[in-house]
Amino acid sequence: MSKISKNWFWALILVWGLFWTFCTKPGPQKEEKAEPGVCSQELNFPGAVEKVLPEKNQEPAFGDWLVRRLSAEPATLNPITATDVYSEMVFSLVMETLLEMDLATQELVPLLAERYEISPDKLVFTFYLRKNVFWQDGKPFNADDVIYSFERIMDPKVDSAHLRVYYLDCVEAKKLDDYTVRFRWRVPYFKSLEMLGGLPIVPKHILDDGTDFNAHPFGRALIGTGPYQMVSWETGKRIELVRNKDYWGKPGYFERIIFKIITDDNVSLQVFNQGGIDLVGLTPIQWLKQTNYSGFLKRANKIAYDYPQFGYIGWNLRRPPFDDKKVRKAMTMLLNRDAILKNIYFCLGKVVSGPVYINTPYYDHSIQPLAYDPAQAKQLLTEAGWIDQNQDGIREKQGKDFRFELLIPAGNENAEKLATIFKEDLKKAGIEMSIRMLEWSVFLKNLNEWKFDACMLGWAMDANTDLYQIWHSSLADIKASSNHIGYKNPEVDRLIEQARKEFDKEKRVQMYHQIHRIIAEDQPYTFLFTNKALIAIDKRIKNVIPYPIRPSFKFTDWFVPIELQKYSETDSSKTSPQK
Repeated sequence: MSKISKNWFWALILVWGLFWTFCTKPGPQKEEKAEPGVCSQELNFPGAVEKVLPEKNQEPAFGDWLVRRLSAEPATLNPITATDVYSEMVFSLVMETLLEMDLATQELVPLLAERYEISPDKLVFTFYLRKNVFWQDGKPFNADDVIYSFERIMDPKVDSAHLRVYYLDCVEAKKLDDYTVRFRWRVPYFKSLEMLGGLPIVPKHILDDGTDFNAHPFGRALIGTGPYQMVSWETGKRIELVRNKDYWGKPGYFERIIFKIITDDNVSLQVFNQGGIDLVGLTPIQWLKQTNYSGFLKRANKIAYDYPQFGYIGWNLRRPPFDDKKVRKAMTMLLNRDAILKNIYFCLGKVVSGPVYINTPYYDHSIQPLAYDPAQAKQLLTEAGWIDQNQDGIREKQGKDFRFELLIPAGNENAEKLATIFKEDLKKAGIEMSIRMLEWSVFLKNLNEWKFDACMLGWAMDANTDLYQIWHSSLADIKASSNHIGYKNPEVDRLIEQARKEFDKEKRVQMYHQIHRIIAEDQPYTFLFTNKALIAIDKRIKNVIPYPIRPSFKFTDWFVPIELQKYSETDSSKTSPQK
């Protein structure tokens, strides 16, 4: 799940399609402890290239289209209220921020702000905005847009709780003149510059019209300052963008970028093979078995790259029986993650044990995932009072059977199969689980309103994660926050708050290791896997270089040499190749 170079690095975002793209048909499961180190061998990615550079005689050229898949339809494209990676994939091409992150150096560099100043005490940040930048309706961009955007994020009536947590200690946002803004913080925060630089900026003159901000039509018809502008959104079919001819900065090479909404992994590969899309995520079995023949490799490049994310099953701690830590531990011990990784993921990933990205120093590798152990899980359930007293095959406590519903987004057959494995293993332990699949926007609505027992999902992380957004107790009682499971732990709160003020990375790492250990002990999630992202891309597309941090690719650098270009503007009413 990657996006253009105008980075949105401010928050953790929900992800479904990337994580579950890697599921395939499950193999048989036995009720026994998984063999340790079952996937300890070196990962192998046959047919992969590290990057796709142009040939010596291939010069960058404007033109052609990039047609790619969206595995779920966004609920909104408003960058202040959107919470998922699918919205981000689209709006990051249209909207911009004050700063962006150079993917190669991982340094913040100017974007809508041409420069900035930081006070010695790291409490005051002054941004000097670019002049002669215009919104795509011709209105000038200025400080009023920046202040308005900040105020909307901080407005409790706006569905921006996932962002608001990063600015809680920002006590002042002031317009000094039309092109200068100043922010003042109550206390130092190690991500202050990153969060201010990544502030999602929206046009005040469009949104400040008395309409409910959360439901404003802007969410389906973006007006930005970025290199692409929105043309159309056909619900359930496609979202189309065109290059902004009046863009102030370095333009993208593609004339159009089109997102086709295809929820099924098998269908998406079929469409790719037919030439209907240029970029597709691959499941392990597609990677290993269905795309390694010479005909495929002649027309497509395959890339395996690290993407900072992890999957999880989240337990609603507001509801019994998941308010009991023994029950949550038992649930994790009843899921054979090692066997699933081996039989379903073909070992193209790693089981994780905690809430940070495994390929960073913030992850404590000394904390091992709970082992698959049905016998111990049953003992824990008995200790928690869940016993099959009437011998009907279902455990009960105080007259209530152990039945619950697992919520997953619809449209992914393989995810349903993985959930089915879990269902069968739980049944052997006297637990009845039903699986409910919902369309993405409906799924998010249920999540935001706490209408679930358990949910299966994933988080995409940033380079320097602040765990406040997901794990701080202050968000557990706020609907539509990222703490949708209702996790509360005073010691975790204390460590998160302390880490926010710590600028020494090594000290912050040690605090995060403590948080990791506490959350692993509490098991509010059953942590699943971090996988390699596996993609195939049409060979005509050049300068494709993966980076180790979100958004993984810099789309403004991608191009198609003039002699290889497939689409022209005469095809703008359809998605068909040039004749």
